[in-house]
Amino acid sequence: MRQSPVIDICTSEKQKIMKTIFITGASTGLGKATARLFAAKGWKVIATMRTPANERELNSIDNISLLQLDVTNPAAITDAVQKAVASGPIDVVFNNAGYGLLGPLESIADDELVRQLNTNMLGVIRVTKAFLPHFRERQQGLFITTTSIGGLITFPFGSVYHATKWGLEGWSESMAFELKKIGARIKTVSPGGIKTDFLNRSASISSHPAYDKWLQNMFGRINEADFTPADQIAAVVYEAATDGKDKLRYVAGEDAKALYAQRLQLGDEAFMQQMEHMIAEN
Repeated sequence: MRQSPVIDICTSEKQKIMKTIFITGASTGLGKATARLFAAKGWKVIATMRTPANERELNSIDNISLLQLDVTNPAAITDAVQKAVASGPIDVVFNNAGYGLLGPLESIADDELVRQLNTNMLGVIRVTKAFLPHFRERQQGLFITTTSIGGLITFPFGSVYHATKWGLEGWSESMAFELKKIGARIKTVSPGGIKTDFLNRSASISSHPAYDKWLQNMFGRINEADFTPADQIAAVVYEAATDGKDKLRYVAGEDAKALYAQRLQLGDEAFMQQMEHMIAEN
């Protein structure tokens, strides 16, 4: 027997309901690629960045709206989240804003140290906390955080950066327990190198003459041509958002998968010896 027209119409309307993702750090690289992909998949996208007035691409896409947000500013986080929630239900929060602080610890000024922690770690934690009442009220919602393969393994001269990324991995694992109590979930995406001009634009590199030769050896071994395009990493973010799996970590990019497999196979000490070759004297 044919279904009634009323039921057909209701089903059609439900299919048209757009899900919404809130993205931090959407002005460049992975954040921008993710905004484009989700919009193309029919999602409503709230793309946040420090200076929306400078954006010339995302603002031309119909289902993307721009919102000002500096994740190092707690008041700005509160304001942005309130505006986002006022616009409608938020289904996914993608904590993506971050950068790499590289160089020997002895060369890193205290203000650089604080900025790295505020951006990469506290920014994520504060944005997540601001959305918790909304997710608790709805009894659903998903947080996805860009960590890094640098949250699962380490490279020389990235101690503070690794501290933030390893910290986010541990924090996310612990948060998974309490989020389940309110019907929400959390996942991490751990990319390797992304073709976003990381060393020139997304990294802050400090130096010290006592360590320069080893630092140069390491950077001399890095070939950004081997990195993964941002669009491919964005596809992993979309997978994490839509696969419905109770899965915590998504390692993204062939380089990241290979390095993580080596770490697990070799063990900590042997893997560290392998990394030591990156800064060995010629």
